[in-house]
Amino acid sequence: MDRTESKKRKELVYDLPTRLFHWLFAVLFLSAFGIAKTIDDESRVFTFHMLLGLTLGGLVLWRIVWGVMGSQYARFSQFALRPRELVSYLTGIVSNKKENWTGHNPASSWASLFMMGSGLGLVLSGVLMILGTGKEFLEEFHEWFATSFAVLVILHICGLILHSMRYRDGIALSMVTGKKEDVTKPISKVHFGTAAFLLALLLGWAIYLFQNFDSQSQKLRLPGLTLQLGEPITD
Repeated sequence: MDRTESKKRKELVYDLPTRLFHWLFAVLFLSAFGIAKTIDDESRVFTFHMLLGLTLGGLVLWRIVWGVMGSQYARFSQFALRPRELVSYLTGIVSNKKENWTGHNPASSWASLFMMGSGLGLVLSGVLMILGTGKEFLEEFHEWFATSFAVLVILHICGLILHSMRYRDGIALSMVTGKKEDVTKPISKVHFGTAAFLLALLLGWAIYLFQNFDSQSQKLRLPGLTLQLGEPITD
């Protein structure tokens, strides 16, 4: 058997909208987190932290809809969330006994839900802080969500590296190519149209936020709600 025949065939598992969400989610969080950790909260630049956070919130809401209506392995119903499955997966890495998970494995299933939950928690606590509701408590809550999110990202990357080193199945590229090995039932559609719709929707939401933000007064005007994102600029 030649080398090409011995290679395991890879099949499509993750549609394009799911992969786009993955990378957009990462970029938005890292950008907002980076600003929060490096820019003074009285700086004009800090308002971008809040605008990026609101954009991230809109993206997560879209993912929740896609998690119900999307292709097979994008749906939350396909996530491996039983505790015994997580234990089995983790012990399998230690013992080098691989179990086949066509979609999200137990570790990535839990990580995905916790990161999306943390993202929504960050947005909600941030908005309530701006509205002046229990500010001190919410600041601690907001910081806890941000730290938890960052820790989850690090653990997710470490887990991905460990999995790749142990099994050498190319899983690290699955959120780029959408393909995995040992797939029993691949998906048939990439969903280019839905991916284009997601990009248009997210871009439209981001443009809407920036157009309704007054950089002089530092106010963001939304239907029925005005958010004071920073101190008014008087110079």
